[in-house]
Order: sequence, then C-alpha cells, then structure tokens
Amino acid sequence: MHIRLGYEIEVACDSPMPLVSLLEIHPERQNDILSQSPVETTPDVKCDSYADLYGNICRRFLVPAGDFRIRYDAVVGDSGDPEEINPFAHQLAVEDLPSDALGFLLGSRYCETDHLSDLAWSQFANVPAGWARVQAICDYVHNRLSFGYGYARSTRTAAQAHEERVGVCRDFAHLAITLCRCMNIPARYVNGYLGDIGVPADPAPMDFSAWFEAYLDGKWYTFDARHNIPRTGRVVIARGRDATDVPLLHTFGRHELKLFKVWTYEEKSVPSVQMQQRVDRTQSAQILA
Repeated sequence: MHIRLGYEIEVACDSPMPLVSLLEIHPERQNDILSQSPVETTPDVKCDSYADLYGNICRRFLVPAGDFRIRYDAVVGDSGDPEEINPFAHQLAVEDLPSDALGFLLGSRYCETDHLSDLAWSQFANVPAGWARVQAICDYVHNRLSFGYGYARSTRTAAQAHEERVGVCRDFAHLAITLCRCMNIPARYVNGYLGDIGVPADPAPMDFSAWFEAYLDGKWYTFDARHNIPRTGRVVIARGRDATDVPLLHTFGRHELKLFKVWTYEEKSVPSVQMQQRVDRTQSAQILA
C-alpha cells in the first residue's frame, strides 16, 4: 500500500522568533519513504535538525517577523495490515521491566497518576492483567469521553478529561495512558498520521492523530482509545511521555496560527511528489485557526 501524506502550516509572528518543529516521519519509518519533497519554508529559512531525548527528529528555525509557512509532502510504503492484536500478551511485573520503560510508569504534565490511581484500581483490579486489562481501559475511555474538535483545549489533563467527559484524540490518549500507568503498565504517547483507510471517510477536516502504546510481553503494542478498533496506515511522527514532549510546533514567542492543513490517504500509484503539489492543495482538508 502507498500512503500520500503531508502538511502545510502557517503562523504569523510579531517579531523574529525561534521555532522548533516536530513533524518529521519517525526514524523507524524513514526507509518506507518512497518519494518526498524537501521541507519547504516561505520565506526560505535555514534550519538545523537534531534528535530529542526520545529519538524523535526535530528542526530548529529562526523565524522572521511576519508570516511563516512550512510544507512537506511524501509517499510512504505500508504493509496495509492493521496493527497487531495479541490477546495473550502478559503484563510484566515492575521489577522485570527494562530500565528504559520505567519512566513511562510515572506521572507527567497531562497524565496525573496521583489523581486517578484510586479510580484505576477500583475499575480494573479485577480484570486479568495484560492485554485484557489494557483493552478494558481503552473500552472505558472510549465510552467515557465524547469526541469533538470543538472540545479541543491545550491545557486539558487526563483527570480533567475524565471529569468533563469530552475531548479530542490527545485527551483519549492521555486518559488511557494515565490509567495504564496507575495499573503499572508502561504507556507512552504517540502522534502521527492516520487517514481514513479501510473505514468510512470522516467528513471532518483532516488532522494529525494521537494514540498510545503499552508495554506488554516485552514489546510495545499500539492502542487507540478514541477509535478502539484496529486501523490501517498509521505513520508515527513522534513518541513521548505525553503531548508536552511532542508538540508539532514549539514557539518561543507570540504567534498566531493562520493555516493548518494535513493530508493522508491511500495513493493508488507512486507519482512524483513534486508534480503533485497542486493536487494536494485542492484535496487536502483545511482548518483555519
């Protein structure tokens, strides 16, 4: 399967401002890129790339005052298989976890385990440990929260989402991650591309998606409390403790978001990315801030 994906984002800055983007396809999928445009900026601005603490690829810019646009377009090869399901995956005791998984048991900015620990143990202590417990958490979050783009709020935590019973994909992920961590299951936040491949098309404008991964049986498995069904065509951008670690754009000054486009869909052939930019501009959904 070939997946066409990309973005076009524009911000307006009052004055020159450092900006870090976290929009690169994750290193684990770089070899799957069949064709791509360079990361284009308007105006043309030099950037430096680096890997953060979690192995995600970041770009540093010094953005001039005024409008600044960043754009990328690519075709990625994908197996076309939905994510793996393993009902027999068991939960490891904390003392048996690898050291690099322990940090994903701790509370973080949006995942306040101290607030939700009692709830988690009252709800899931009697569910068999392992895959069944993580799936029960996903079911709980999926049924607890109502999804809607109008519910988006960048400061909402997992406990607040649980109380308010609304959210966007990041809130579903944060709540599920928190409940997993409360039950001693390492869980990490993931964002990336997820198009409507193999499912009915969503009429809402396309956006980046957020889901999570839980550590069971010695490996990380993909879970998605919002959709709560196996999906095809996920392309990871970044992973971290929660959304704090993986902002799409991190700015160091005042700005206004003026344009936000994301596209991701199955491509039946592999055309030149450079030749298809005009098509993408008309087919991709648009969100104006």
